[in-house]
Amino acid sequence: MSKTRVVVTGVGAVTPIGLDAETFWNNAISGVSGIGPLTRVDASKFPISVSAEVKDFDPSVFMDKKEARKMDRFTQFAVASSLMALKDASLEITEDIAPRVGVWIGSGIGGMETYQEQFRAFEQKGYRRVSPFFVPMMIPDMASGQVSIITGAKGINSCSVTACASGTNSIGDAFKVIQRGDADIMITGGAEAPITDMAVAGFCSAKAVSTNEDPQTASRPFDANRDGFVMGEGAGILILESLESALARGAKIYAEIVGYGATGDAYHVTAPAPEGEGGARAMKQALNDGGIQPEEVQYMNAHGTSTLYNDKFETMALKKVFGEHAYKLAVSSTKSMTGHLLGAAGAVEAILTVRAIKDGIIPPTINYETPDPECDLDYVPNEARKQEVNVAMSNSLGFGGHNATLVFKKY
Repeated sequence: MSKTRVVVTGVGAVTPIGLDAETFWNNAISGVSGIGPLTRVDASKFPISVSAEVKDFDPSVFMDKKEARKMDRFTQFAVASSLMALKDASLEITEDIAPRVGVWIGSGIGGMETYQEQFRAFEQKGYRRVSPFFVPMMIPDMASGQVSIITGAKGINSCSVTACASGTNSIGDAFKVIQRGDADIMITGGAEAPITDMAVAGFCSAKAVSTNEDPQTASRPFDANRDGFVMGEGAGILILESLESALARGAKIYAEIVGYGATGDAYHVTAPAPEGEGGARAMKQALNDGGIQPEEVQYMNAHGTSTLYNDKFETMALKKVFGEHAYKLAVSSTKSMTGHLLGAAGAVEAILTVRAIKDGIIPPTINYETPDPECDLDYVPNEARKQEVNVAMSNSLGFGGHNATLVFKKY
């Protein structure tokens, strides 16, 4: 039985290096860093002083101010990105098509800021001062729920919560919804706003974040001097559409999504499986799903967190999957510019991956200065590269042993 072909027809993003997808892309290929001083919390309380924050975001540009106050910041990011993606796709959700348009947006943490604020209100003033909107603002699926309400999409409405793989799993799961015929169009991606006292404290205690005080070099994936990831925030949304639907309405097509792999390490709550065994299986699964041979892949947007074990084991996994071709593969970690957007990371990176295919430009890994002998692939150091890209992949690997990989190809 032939599979329904699925394409990307729109993108929208709110990121530390751009409040829309076009600015985000242009800054990524220009090597612009979105990492700066930690300002959303009192940095003096913590051993870290840098983060990748979204600056100058105004939710009232996209929604009524009263409605915005009923949403956590991560949901505001998701709504804004979704509306921009629909506009980019020239798509209006009418009553005729609404039942065939679904939403699948992931978040690793959800409304952490809301949880923190409301817990403080409860502790200081009792339960009566807790907002009646507390629960629907906090829960991770509310990005998907609010996007559905605001856009009128009445198809499947879901949310993948798989830590740092949430955005990638959501896109892969949405792809499969269309492929099996349960929807024609999906609004999908990830959103996260984790720069709060409790989340920062948790990651600091876990010793997962960089203590480098220099914003320009704190996130340095695959570099020998890397010392942890930099927390980021934002959202990325893609419009996935059956090829039949896209052609029928004359939509522009960024790329075709052809493969999805998802595996579990069954190993440890925070550490990746030795030698990236689970990630390697996810990549192989995605290639098999798309009918793609390893040597056909030209670009990999790596998970590349700038942590000791992730970068080393992801490199080992790439060698396991691609063999000698791993050394011919362009591999970059755009977290060097955006920081780590946790549940939104895979979504914003999927946008960069499809743009690499469409524009023939591979974004760089910036801050790459000192090679690590254990990380010896082509990481597209410091400057973007003009190169035709026919097939590209994107990896996301999350706490809990969640591994997810997407494969895109030129349409």
